[in-house]
Amino acid sequence: MNRIVVVGASAAGLATVETLRREGYDGTLTLIGDEPHPPYDRPPLSKQLLTGQWPAGRLTLRSAADIDALRLDLRPHTSATGLDPADRAVRLADGTRVPYDGLVIATGVRPRRLPGNGAHVLRTLDDALTLRERLLPGRRLIVVGAGFLGAEAAAVARSRGCEVVLLEPAPVPLAHAVGEQVGKVLAQAHLDHGVTLRCGVTVSEVAADGVKLADGEVVEGDEVLVAVGSVPNTEWLADSGLAVGDGVVCDEYCRAAPGVYAAGDVARWHNPLFGVSMRIEHRTNAAEQAMAAARNLLRPESSKPFAPVPYFWSDQYDVRVQAYGYLRGHDEVAVMEGDLAERRFVAAYRSGDRLVGALAVGMPPKAIHRWRQAIAARAAWREFVTT
Repeated sequence: MNRIVVVGASAAGLATVETLRREGYDGTLTLIGDEPHPPYDRPPLSKQLLTGQWPAGRLTLRSAADIDALRLDLRPHTSATGLDPADRAVRLADGTRVPYDGLVIATGVRPRRLPGNGAHVLRTLDDALTLRERLLPGRRLIVVGAGFLGAEAAAVARSRGCEVVLLEPAPVPLAHAVGEQVGKVLAQAHLDHGVTLRCGVTVSEVAADGVKLADGEVVEGDEVLVAVGSVPNTEWLADSGLAVGDGVVCDEYCRAAPGVYAAGDVARWHNPLFGVSMRIEHRTNAAEQAMAAARNLLRPESSKPFAPVPYFWSDQYDVRVQAYGYLRGHDEVAVMEGDLAERRFVAAYRSGDRLVGALAVGMPPKAIHRWRQAIAARAAWREFVTT
C-alpha cells in the first residue's frame, strides 16, 4: 500500500494518520481538511473556549513540529467533492484528483439549520469565537434545542451574565437519550440558574428579532443559537456507490468497501458488543475508532471488530455528567446510588435483559468506572437490580 488518503482533518483524521505512522506505515499519507486551522479539539468549544477561560490556541491538538514529524501531504482548507472507488481517487473542489490505495473517511458532521438568517451554530472554532463575542452581560440569547450542546451553551451564557431562553420541542429535555427522570434533573439545573426553559415548543424559523414558533408566536432575543442536531457530511459520496444512511455505513471492522474505512462522527458501524448499528458523536469515540480503522486498513487479514463501550461527558454549571454505554432505546432506568434531588447520583440503563449503560451526575469518576467493566462484560441486569 503506497498511498493512503484520509479525508477529514479533525480529531478522527489526526488519530488516523498518527496511528498509521505509529504502526509502521511509511508510504505517502495525505490528510485533507476543509478548515484553515490545524487539527483542534471540539469539546471545549461549548465549554472553556466559549466562557473565555481558554484562548483559541489551547485547543490545537498537536504542535507544528508534531505535524511535520508525521510527514504528511497536508491539504488544509480543501474540500472533497467526490469519490471514484473504481479508479481509487478522491475528487477535490479545485478540480484535482488524489489517488489512493487505502482511504479513511473522517468528514464528521455539520449542524442542522433552521429557515431564516442570522442564527449562530456551534461546530467550528470560528463559530465559537463569533458567538463568544456576542455573549455580553445583559444580552438575551435564545437557544433552540436543549440537547447537550444547547444546554452547555446556555450554561456558559448564564455564567457570562446573559439572559437565556432555552426552547425544546420535547416535553422533557434529553429524555430520548438519558430517560425522563435524568432529563428532569438536568432541566431543573437550568431553572435554578435563571434560564427560561420552554418545552413542547417548535421553532419554525429564525426571525429578525428572535425566532418564530410554529403557532406564530415570536420569541424575541438579541442572539439565536440553533442546536438541533447534526447531519453527517456524506453528500460528496453521493455517486460513489458506498452505502450511506445517516452516516457512512460500515461493518464491525469500520470497513465501508474494500480498502475504504470510516471513523468518527460520520461513521455508522455495527457494534457487536451491543448488536446494533450506531453512529457516535463523542470525542473519545472519534479517537478510538480512528485507531481501529487505521489498524484494520493496514492489516485487513488480522482485522479486529470495533466493539467499544461508548463514553461521553458534559459540563453544565458546576455539575459534570458522565456516561458509559449505549443509552438510546433503553427499556428501564434505575438509580443505583445517590439522590436525584441533590443532583448527585448514578443511574443504570437496561435493554432487554442486559445492562447497557450507566450515567453519573455530580459524582467522582471512580463512581462510574466499575460500570464500564460490567457493560463490556455483557452483564445481566438481574446482577445489579432486584425487583
